[in-house]
Amino acid sequence: MKKPALKLPWGGRRAGPRPASRSFAAASADTAAWQRARRGTRRWAVAGALLGTALALVVFAPARWLAAAVASATQQRLLLAEAEGTVWNGHALPVLTGGADSRDAAMLPGRLHWQLRPRLDGLSLVLSQACCMAKPLALNLRPGLGRLGVVLAPRPDALGQWPAAWLAGLGTPWNTLQLGGSLRLTAPGGFAVESVQGRWRLSGGAELDLLAVSSRLSTLDTLGSYRLVLRGQAGGADATALDLLTIDGALRLSGKGQWAGPKLRFDGEASAAPGQEAALANLLNIIARRRGAAHIISIG
Repeated sequence: MKKPALKLPWGGRRAGPRPASRSFAAASADTAAWQRARRGTRRWAVAGALLGTALALVVFAPARWLAAAVASATQQRLLLAEAEGTVWNGHALPVLTGGADSRDAAMLPGRLHWQLRPRLDGLSLVLSQACCMAKPLALNLRPGLGRLGVVLAPRPDALGQWPAAWLAGLGTPWNTLQLGGSLRLTAPGGFAVESVQGRWRLSGGAELDLLAVSSRLSTLDTLGSYRLVLRGQAGGADATALDLLTIDGALRLSGKGQWAGPKLRFDGEASAAPGQEAALANLLNIIARRRGAAHIISIG
C-alpha cells in the first residue's frame, strides 16, 4: 500500500525519503581517481625532467670540469688552459707550473685534443697533439672508489716528443737552467698507473730521453743526451725507481732515486768529459755540490 505524502501547513507536500544518487557517488570516485592519476603523472614528469637534466649535464659537461679534475690530481702542476668543448670531446693548452703558489708557468705551442668514451671496464681516452704526437695516444681509464687506474698497452714507437723548454714551468731548478733540446717518452712494454687517495703507483716502466740538451748557463751548443728510466717496484710498492744515465755528450750525468707521491729522492754525480772542464765549471757548480774531485747531485 502506497504511503501518503506528508501534508505541510502551507499546503505543499513533502516527498518521502529519497535514496542517495548513484551518479553522484560514481562522479566522486572518478574525480578521486583522476586526481590520483594526475599526481602520479606529475611525479613522473618531475622525475623525467630531473633525469633529462642529469643526462644533459653528463653529455654536455663542459671541458673546464675535466681541466679542474686534472689540476686537482696533479696538485696544480699540470693545467689545461683555455679548455673548450666538453668532457667527452674537447681541447686545451697544456701548461706546466710549479704548483698552486708558484709564479712559474710554461705553455706548449699546440692544443691537446681528447676524446673520452665509456667502455665495459671503464673509459677509453684518446689524446692527440699536432705539435708533439705523431700518432694519437690511447689510454684505458679505470675509475673506482677513491682510486683511478690508467693503462697503456705496449707500444714500440715514441708516445710523444716535447720541447725541453717546457720544463721551465716547474720552477727551480728548471727555470734557472732554461734547457733547450727535446723530451721523448717511450714505453715499449706498456705500463699501468694507479692513484689511490692521492698516491701514485706504477706497474711496468717508461723511458724519458732528453735529447740534444743545451742550457743558457753553458757556452757549449749542446751538453749531451740523457735517459731517465722509470720502473715500478715489485710487490705493488708505491715508490717508482729512477735511473739516470748519459747517452752521449760533454756533461756526464748518472744516478738513482725513488719517487713516492710528491716526494722525490735522488742521488747522483755530474762530471765533465775530458777537455770540457772549463766550459762546464759554472754549470757544475750550480747543479751539484763539490766533494773532492766529484760533483754530487742530491735531491730529497
